[in-house]
Amino acid sequence: MTAGQPHAAPVQPSLLSGFPAAELPPPGPRPAESLPVARVCVESPLPQLDRPFDYLVTEELDAAALPGVRVKVRVAGREHVGFLLERLESSDSGVTLSPLSAVLSPLPVLAPEIAELARAVAERWAGALGDVLRFAVPPRAARVEAEFAGRLRERDERGDPDGVAHDAAWSPTAVPSPGAAPPQGPASPQGPAGWDRLRNGPAFLRHLAAGGSPRAVLQIPQGYGPAAWPHTLAAAVAAARSSGRGALVVVPDRRDLLRLHAALEAALPGEPIVRLSAEDGPSTRSRGFLDLLTGAAHVAVGTRGAAFAPVQDLGLVACWDDGDDLHVEPRAPYFHAREVLLLRAEQTGCALLLAGHAVSVEAERLVESGWLHRVAAERSVLRAALPRITSTADSVESARDPLARIARLPHTAWHAAREALTNGPVLVQVARAGYAPSLACGTCREPARCRHCSGPLAEQASGRDRLVVCRWCGTPELAFSCRVCGGTALRRTAIGALRTAEELGRAFPGSLVVTSSGDAVKSEISGEPALVVATVGAEPVAPGGYAAALLLDGEALLRRESLRAPEEALRRWLNAAALVRPASEGGRVIITAGEAEAVAALVRWDPAGFAARELALRRELGLPPAVRIAAVTGATPDVEAFLAAAQDVLGGPGIRVAGPVSGDPAHALIFFPIVSGQAVTRGLHGVRGALAARRTAGPVALRIDAPDLL
Repeated sequence: MTAGQPHAAPVQPSLLSGFPAAELPPPGPRPAESLPVARVCVESPLPQLDRPFDYLVTEELDAAALPGVRVKVRVAGREHVGFLLERLESSDSGVTLSPLSAVLSPLPVLAPEIAELARAVAERWAGALGDVLRFAVPPRAARVEAEFAGRLRERDERGDPDGVAHDAAWSPTAVPSPGAAPPQGPASPQGPAGWDRLRNGPAFLRHLAAGGSPRAVLQIPQGYGPAAWPHTLAAAVAAARSSGRGALVVVPDRRDLLRLHAALEAALPGEPIVRLSAEDGPSTRSRGFLDLLTGAAHVAVGTRGAAFAPVQDLGLVACWDDGDDLHVEPRAPYFHAREVLLLRAEQTGCALLLAGHAVSVEAERLVESGWLHRVAAERSVLRAALPRITSTADSVESARDPLARIARLPHTAWHAAREALTNGPVLVQVARAGYAPSLACGTCREPARCRHCSGPLAEQASGRDRLVVCRWCGTPELAFSCRVCGGTALRRTAIGALRTAEELGRAFPGSLVVTSSGDAVKSEISGEPALVVATVGAEPVAPGGYAAALLLDGEALLRRESLRAPEEALRRWLNAAALVRPASEGGRVIITAGEAEAVAALVRWDPAGFAARELALRRELGLPPAVRIAAVTGATPDVEAFLAAAQDVLGGPGIRVAGPVSGDPAHALIFFPIVSGQAVTRGLHGVRGALAARRTAGPVALRIDAPDLL
């Protein structure tokens, strides 16, 4: 330092000299510029997760995160799959949003209309929205979705205004554009489909074809031939398509599905008919679902899950045999396909058709309320179309054969079968499959129970011998003793299809005997003379109709421990009798059962009158469907805790609680008026979710309006 220069301040060396500069943490995910919040429904069985969650849409996922796509998100540290319901500008959650983890689906598979329907179904049955969406949208088939996404991109690039309809590679058949009327097939409104024989039938079709939305209960008298129910429903679908709208039909099982699918192909030649059934496999079901979603097809038929099919511009929803318990989903939220279609008709304003040989009590309630109209044949038409129906319990038959009431095959039935076998096949309907599935004490008639687990005892073939075993635990019973009277003898309370076939083979030597039951259900048989032994619901169709039908085990059907036993028995009998030729061609039906209202209704062929009487009786007793019902099931302390927490919900007018009844599991029944149904189901669902979130009690199952509760 030289003289005259200013004195320099000392410099402190850095303690970090020689170390690299610290890197700043990376910035957080950049939100999308527009609508950066995604509202997601998570697929989870946990009640506390049954609400929409908000997530951040990042710039990377902005283009793909469309409403309706499948996404992956994190909830409480775990990955969950869900559906993106909507995009929002902001969230009211009050917390920092986690970003979407991924967009799984290249297509928005959840249509807005189906999302709205799923919300209504979840509220109607006090279930979780995620559980409903599991049925509404089939499992993802990545290859099929990628194929559809590629074709949609090709369509957008070439500017095809009519969508995929002009893509030859899209569908093997020509697809009409959404507003075009399809060609009419042989099942015309006034043709062999039988609508011209039904009171109000032609008017219903005209209204439907003109673009209207009529709602009706349809009673179809015939189950075979050109006037059978598949052709009748196909004519209604053709009328809806002639107005440029889509149609959806739900049936109970695969046999009905195949029959109706064939009838629709005949009524709508050249038009793709989508078949939705879990038995068709995920790829086939996914392709059909996407055909409907993208507008490549406008007609769908399927089992109960098809009630959510995304048919565009829906003009008609129909349900065949709505009283069949196969329409009830056995998994949560336990919806009924008929009720889903009712919600959908109300939501979209489309036409509705509940068709069957019988009339359910629920459908009759809607007719009496004026919400549905009746379409049925006049008595003169019924007399010409139906077989002669005889009950072995009436006074004439009892006087002729005093043992007819206790004989399994009365002389009248045997004689009718012998004569009918000269003209064609004879249907023999039995209550159960197997050999002799039900046993009782021979002295007091008390059902025979296993001494180990109290399960029902039954006969089982073992080589040439037949053993008595428990149907629950399989333990052989070598020395039966009745718990009530001490009797040691056993008697059969019901004989199965195999034993019946064996006995008929001896009673009609030389006759061909065919069985249809269990895992060997037949859809059709030839018109050759044969004895066809079938369990209820497994009756095959004869092309020219049966020459006769013997409806055995009527008492077994009527004695079932169910509120709906008479209604169900009549429905089964009508379905079988509808397969028999008219009386003018020698067709006969013999019913072996005691005197009962259901038997009288079958002889008169009056399903609507029987349903009206049942409805009046249930109104008087305060039972469904005059009221609604909920069942709470679980451990006894948990059911009690649920009922205690729901006191505010259950304190409304007209609400009564039965139980809880201790057991394994315990259960309680809640009856509530129809007018307060929405408030009660919403309240019960909220109580269940609150208890699950607080974890103050164990889980309970909540079922609403299940037909097997009583």
